[in-house]
Amino acid sequence: MVFTVGVRAQPPPPPRWADAGLVSGEAVELDVRVARLGSRVLALLIDAVIQLALFLLLGAVLAMVALALLGDLLDTALAGALQTVLLVLVLLGYPVVMERFAGGRTVGKLAVGLRVVRADGGPVGVGQSLTRALVGVAVEWPGLVLPLLSWVASVTVMLTDPRGRRLGDLVAGTLVVHSRGAALWRPLPPAPPPLLAWATTLDLTRFDDGLALAARQYLDRLPQLAEPDRSRLGRALWAEVAAVTSPPPPWSAPDWVYLSAVLAERGRRAALRLGRARTVTATLWPELVPAPATVLHAVAPAALRPAAPATGRLRSAVPDAGPDPVRR
Repeated sequence: MVFTVGVRAQPPPPPRWADAGLVSGEAVELDVRVARLGSRVLALLIDAVIQLALFLLLGAVLAMVALALLGDLLDTALAGALQTVLLVLVLLGYPVVMERFAGGRTVGKLAVGLRVVRADGGPVGVGQSLTRALVGVAVEWPGLVLPLLSWVASVTVMLTDPRGRRLGDLVAGTLVVHSRGAALWRPLPPAPPPLLAWATTLDLTRFDDGLALAARQYLDRLPQLAEPDRSRLGRALWAEVAAVTSPPPPWSAPDWVYLSAVLAERGRRAALRLGRARTVTATLWPELVPAPATVLHAVAPAALRPAAPATGRLRSAVPDAGPDPVRR
């Protein structure tokens, strides 16, 4: 039995989604978004907390070493000078070292999903990272030169620049972009009815999260793929999934139908495990389970209509598919 399916393409993405203005060597605009004020301030707050903890830790170590080496020679002026040098090293060294060895990202940028790149999209260099850090410490954060005025100037520049760059980015020729995609996920396609019984017998113990994510992304982008790449990628993915699952499917269907059935069954089993875990939690720790909402008005149950008779036809497992039914 062979299923034929009609697929309707997704609507085009909203305009100006890729607003970084980065173009590849093949003159293709890259789908990259620039980081705006909100995400950058959040990353800055995380980095500031880490820098403060690093300064306190290194300061305690430096104090013990200075006392051991200098003893009575350590006075208040020397201690203040050492603390100032340590503060400058932390403020400058932390972003430069992190961006050098973490691909243009600090801990805060890693948490938020940001990355520093050159203005042309290339990897940022040590000199550019140092320039950004120097300008940041001097006139942005913490802003050693006229702090309040420099903060207002920095925020104004970021809000008015088309690519959300701050003063340090303009001087160093860099750009902060989002390193994570922001595509919207479609709902997981349901298992096709003719494959429901087969899916419940599948052995999914070797079907790991990485392969499941690859199949999920393929199904999500299926309407956007063109032939013959769509079929070729579907065959390759199903070959990987079939190698780690059993038994083989009893029906002849497109590869994406098999993938949707396997993913739907995996999701169903995960939901059952979660339900059992919540039941155990509610039994052992009832106080962790929120109390049900109080019903204010009694509502009469609506009359149920009989279900429509089964037609034996399979509709597309891809969301937003066309209205035409699948023919066997």
